[in-house]
Amino acid sequence: MTAIESIHYQEIAKPLRVRFSTAQGSKDVMRSVVVTVALDDGATGLGECATSLSLQNETIQTIKNVLADVIPSLYGIPIDEYELLITQFRRKYPQHPMTISGLEVALFRAYLASMGKPEHAHWGGKTRTIETDITIPLVDDIGFIQRWLQYAFRKGFAVYKLKVSGDVERDKKILSFVYRMLSQKLDGFTLRLDGNQGFSVKTYAQFTEVIQKAGYAVELFEQPLPKDDLRGHKVVKHFSPFPVILDETVVTGDDARRVADENAAHGINIKIAKSGISESKAILRVAKECGLKLMIGCMTETMIGLSAAIYLATGCAAFDYIDLDAIFLIHHKDQFNDITIEGPRFTLPS
Repeated sequence: MTAIESIHYQEIAKPLRVRFSTAQGSKDVMRSVVVTVALDDGATGLGECATSLSLQNETIQTIKNVLADVIPSLYGIPIDEYELLITQFRRKYPQHPMTISGLEVALFRAYLASMGKPEHAHWGGKTRTIETDITIPLVDDIGFIQRWLQYAFRKGFAVYKLKVSGDVERDKKILSFVYRMLSQKLDGFTLRLDGNQGFSVKTYAQFTEVIQKAGYAVELFEQPLPKDDLRGHKVVKHFSPFPVILDETVVTGDDARRVADENAAHGINIKIAKSGISESKAILRVAKECGLKLMIGCMTETMIGLSAAIYLATGCAAFDYIDLDAIFLIHHKDQFNDITIEGPRFTLPS
């Protein structure tokens, strides 16, 4: 069997078009480590180890340290055996899921290239086009929000995801402005909210009451409470007027199973950037078995990482909600490999 010949990694940094802000913090630069795997038959694969406001211990330096530790054990092994080692790496470095995921995507892609199988076909090749939402960062600067929304209007976005903080009065003001502007500028739109763990059960109840009294149409609410608060999420799921989708809570298939067993959410957000290939497959299986809604999301990453999620979403056509907008945070080309970017749409050739 074809074996792993070399693995290299390199830091990349790209300035963001806008400051990316959530309840967990903010940043102005997208930083990642790109991993390149080469096999002895000439096949190669690229992966991206992203950094995130929600997993702040995965700095560029710690990513490099983990990669330096695990990569030597991969040299010379048959490429079809990489999954076992990835499982071992996840156990050894449970606090570094994005690092292991970026490495896994590179190995997965090298394996597919060696087999001559396109990534899109691997996932089923069921559809060719998906349309993403676009995120409105958590800021109080109304002028900034106006400029960002004007950019989104020009691009043709119809689905918006507003970051909120858990400070009900602050969120009420921002939501009111955003909803009014969307209503004035668009004939039809969809609005999602993302709490990024900023709420408590009490403040979530208060905020949902504000939303209902104002008559705002909200499609879903993502991760309102801290990631480990399954009991709290079970409570808010019971009274929430819209679906609760968990993100930070779920990294592995076992996490998804706990959410399902506890009846703690209506759905799950899968992110290859943190769950990699094997755990994303496991989460998919659990969600389908348990009737959970599925969202596919991203970290702040380039098309190297984001494309893995695009191939999964188009390939299996299993997702109810698409949240793959990271590329719009940076200046980008409208073509990456066989993926064309046109407004909010990602399209593969027929």
